[in-house]
Amino acid sequence: MTHQRILRRARGPLAAALAAGVLAPVTAGAAPAAAAAPAVACTSDRTGLGAELAKDITASLKGRKSTTAVAVQDRTTNTRCGLRATQQFDSASVVKVTVLATLLWDAQKTERELTERETDLATAMITKSDNASTSALWKQLGPTKVKGFLKAAGMTLTVPGARGSWGLTQITAEDERQLLSLITAKNTVLSADSRTFILDRMRKVVPSQRWGVPAGAPAGAIVQLKNGWLQRSTHGWRVHSVGAFTGKGHDYTIAVLTHDDKTMNDGINTVQAVARAVHKDLVRAGA
Repeated sequence: MTHQRILRRARGPLAAALAAGVLAPVTAGAAPAAAAAPAVACTSDRTGLGAELAKDITASLKGRKSTTAVAVQDRTTNTRCGLRATQQFDSASVVKVTVLATLLWDAQKTERELTERETDLATAMITKSDNASTSALWKQLGPTKVKGFLKAAGMTLTVPGARGSWGLTQITAEDERQLLSLITAKNTVLSADSRTFILDRMRKVVPSQRWGVPAGAPAGAIVQLKNGWLQRSTHGWRVHSVGAFTGKGHDYTIAVLTHDDKTMNDGINTVQAVARAVHKDLVRAGA
């Protein structure tokens, strides 16, 4: 996403929801119960790997003020990890992968190739995180097609932003994991050609935007990613990074979403700390 900020203030239903959260009454005389901090949960077919990942992801977040969601999947060891995986975040530019997947999914229905214009817009949208290209494709697709793709993809907790506000789409780490899973393996939603197109663009993200989940990635792994960043008056900076790591025996995905970051760099540092822990443990396990 470029440094242009999208809709700094919440509008309409989002504003109302925020107000409702702030003004919710507390029963007189009752002290609010402190909510237990969510814990990282991991499962794996590889003995000890799940516990190691849970321990190291937890340690990577110690002392950090970001509210962080994580979803990890490794097919080689049948490993899954989650933290706040179903909590919704403003998408910022991470939604651009969903926009591209929707465009290709829709084109598949009539077995048509993307036009030259669509190809150019899609390439700029992913490789340079161009906002104008995204807005053009979002408008072309419209809410019905975007919602249709989300339903077909099983991304049940993703809610498209209203009135053209694609950057305020509500996403979850688990839905991003589901999208990455569809992009990286054979399925009935996205064709092989569509998956190849998406991954090719994610491989070609410009160098200045190749931060985030690639931090600590194993040498030789093919890195496919998309990042997003957005500052608003509530929850500070949103800084997100999602990626797929393939080739040379690697077959895993990482999605890290954050908000409540004081600065963009705070968010980047949080994402990269989680990513380094995940890469280290998966590589050690031979994933």
